[in-house]
Amino acid sequence: MAKLYSKIKPASEEVMLPKKETIDFLLNYSKALTYVKTENGTFENIAN
Repeated sequence: MAKLYSKIKPASEEVMLPKKETIDFLLNYSKALTYVKTENGTFENIAN
């Protein structure tokens, strides 16, 4: 049987939060991303 390498997280572990720049980047990226469906497939287009 495979050995599991995951560890149980202690309750006192600090919470990691993303930077404001990271959140802004992801929001702007998702706003600029469009999908174009054609008969040959689906294409992603970033309008930046």
